This record gives sequence, structure tokens and C-alpha cells, in this order.
Amino acid sequence: MERLKSHRDFVAVLKHRSRVTSRDIVLHYRFFDDTANTSATAVSTPAGASIGHSALDEDRDSLDKHFLESCDSAPDDSDRCMHRRRVGLAVAKNVGNAVTRNHVKRRFRQLASASEHVLPSVCDVVMRAKPHAAQQSYASLAEQVAELFSEVARQYDQQSARTVAQGGTA
Repeated sequence: MERLKSHRDFVAVLKHRSRVTSRDIVLHYRFFDDTANTSATAVSTPAGASIGHSALDEDRDSLDKHFLESCDSAPDDSDRCMHRRRVGLAVAKNVGNAVTRNHVKRRFRQLASASEHVLPSVCDVVMRAKPHAAQQSYASLAEQVAELFSEVARQYDQQSARTVAQGGTA
């Protein structure tokens, strides 16, 4: 599984404002159009968002343009551009000291790689730990990650179905 590394990628996912939560984890996500490299625009809008053109839309457009340029400039990485399943981790200082935060990040990486097959191949995900995540058992976190990834996949299926019903391509 690829990782989100740049600040720009994290901001793009977090600004999208689509998220699902569990007791100890918040999962922010963003879907991209999987109809080939010709378009990498987001296919979902956050609940309650206006349809009009705003500064946020311009931000998304510039990020999508940047993504397309990076795909065009690296033709040997076309597989990476077609399958954009990437995960980023956010563990704040309120979770614990550096050792504890790193422990939580290692757990999250392991859990995400174990359950990544559930996610659609055209999404970016940021997993954010809530303060009590460090005290939870591995099994409890694994169950929460599986539920959250399943919910993201369900949201993607619903979005794809709506897009097809409206006459677009999924």
C-alpha cells in the first residue's frame, strides 16, 4: 500500500471533509474517478456542500491537475496513477509521548496493510488516532479498522451507483 507523504496530499484529503469514525479512529477519505488517466477529479462531494464553484473547488482542481501532470510525466508509473489507494497516518501529541505515538503508527500501518483489499483502488485515506487509541488492544483496533474500511467501500459503491444512475460513468 502506498503512503500519503506530502502535506499537500494530506490537506487535500482533510479539506474534502468526508469521514467515518469509530471509538478510537477517525478515517478521512477522498475518492477519485477511476475511468483512466484522463480524469482524476473527485467523484464525491461532502454532505451539505454547495455545488457552486468556490475556493475549495479551485484548490481541488489545482491538486487534480498536479496529479495528472505527475502521471503524465512518469509513464512507467502508470500503474501507480491508475490505482491510487494511499493511506496517511496522523497521530497527535495528545495520544502520548513519541514512543507511544510511534507504536500507534506501527499498529495502524500493519492494520491498514492487512485490510487494504477492502478499500476501493481509487481513494486516499488519512487515519487519525483519537487519544485513547494507544490503550486499545490490537484486536479492538483491527475490528475498528475493518469496519471503517468497509464503510468507506460502501460509500464508494453508493457514490458509483449514483453516478451511473445520473448517466455518468463510474
